[in-house]
Amino acid sequence: MITTEIEDFLNRAKIPLRLSVITESGWPIILSLWFTYTDDRKLLLATPEKAKVVRFLRKNPQCAFEISNEKPPYCGVRGQAIAKIIKSKGIKVLETLLQRYMRDGKKSPLGERLLSRKVREVAIELTPINLYSWNFSDRMRDSTTFQAQPICL
Repeated sequence: MITTEIEDFLNRAKIPLRLSVITESGWPIILSLWFTYTDDRKLLLATPEKAKVVRFLRKNPQCAFEISNEKPPYCGVRGQAIAKIIKSKGIKVLETLLQRYMRDGKKSPLGERLLSRKVREVAIELTPINLYSWNFSDRMRDSTTFQAQPICL
């Protein structure tokens, strides 16, 4: 179930989503991709159409993901999802991700380079099937091991 706290976290978090997919050999692999969360409760990612992850997801759309802070206090969201590859949304999703993650968005050197590539971008749309969240802020409140307060649920 997607709660308001989970939705707030997904909308605010500007950390990569770790995506786990099954390779052609049957072994899982994890990769990190930028994401955005949509009003219709989907996660959108962008990648080149020829990326191996696209081939893996076309063969087996079942996947898992995690979005979590790497520094204390630990919190995040993980789950299982069904992936759908959408060719027509690739560039639009990439532009959205550049605006979300980069201060200068499309006008940054990285943004300009990504948008000028001859490679065709596709969107990966994740429809969450199961979601799990955790927030260890209360448990770690007295800890002196962290100074910055990451975004938590």
